[in-house]
Amino acid sequence: MTNRIITPFDAKATADDVSAGIDLTGRRAVVTGGASGIGIETSKTLARRGASLTLAVRNIEAGKRVAAEITAETGNPEIDVRPLELTDLDSVRSFVENWSGPLDLLINNAGVMAIQDRTVNHAGWEAQFATNFLGHFALTVGLRKSLAEADGARVVSVSSSAHLFSPVVFDDINFRFRPYDPTQAYGQSKTAVILFGVAASDRWADDGITVNTLNPGAISTPLQRHVDGKLATPLDLQKSPAQGASTTLLLATSPQLDGIGGRYFNDNQEAKIVDQRPSDVTELVNSVANYALDTDAANRIWDLASLAVR
Repeated sequence: MTNRIITPFDAKATADDVSAGIDLTGRRAVVTGGASGIGIETSKTLARRGASLTLAVRNIEAGKRVAAEITAETGNPEIDVRPLELTDLDSVRSFVENWSGPLDLLINNAGVMAIQDRTVNHAGWEAQFATNFLGHFALTVGLRKSLAEADGARVVSVSSSAHLFSPVVFDDINFRFRPYDPTQAYGQSKTAVILFGVAASDRWADDGITVNTLNPGAISTPLQRHVDGKLATPLDLQKSPAQGASTTLLLATSPQLDGIGGRYFNDNQEAKIVDQRPSDVTELVNSVANYALDTDAANRIWDLASLAVR
């Protein structure tokens, strides 16, 4: 990969910092999981910049409460709340069918992390893979026409440094033949998210759609409920929700990303590609595995997902 993106922002920058001066008035945005964790900060900042915002959430009542709070804080009344359950493809299809008109920004933010016991959805897909990847794949592909109608639409997907703990194990995604490991399951789901960015950006370039992914960093949010809220990351590398949402906002709004897709970012910088997992935690969180950007694997995950969500 050439021309690695370097920005003036670092790990301590907030979502407001990286989007300062950006006017999103007239732009339409969807944030999955927009009523929890860094999704709230992401949604709040998009609203502050003037976007017409839809919170796609599992819990409608929680979504309405957050929407009211965002309007009260930002003065932006254009906050919509719609139901979305990523593990239920009927729910995803319903969301897509009820969307009309162009979509400028799709923020694939929702997710689950480190489910301790092997769980599968009704179709037999491991729960983290189904939620973090397949649900968002179905949503994004379903909204492609609306994204193409916008002028330079951007898709931003939240991945994780945990992708460095596992490639997509295509021969056993659902842990039928190997012992279930929650970290590996989470890791491969987040690798799949990055690979989707590579595949979609390549396929949709003529539509002006770019797809980039990011590691938000270590933030104490409800996402960690399956690991008792304990973070393995050293305290000096942990972030506030506002800092955790910053890379999302960078990818969603920065002019430096115009027309650029298929990349992975951390701490507001494009990550360095590595061919083995770094032992140093600082290096690890600033790296992306070469297998996560591999074109052949990206094409394979696209074909697999296309069949899975039909």
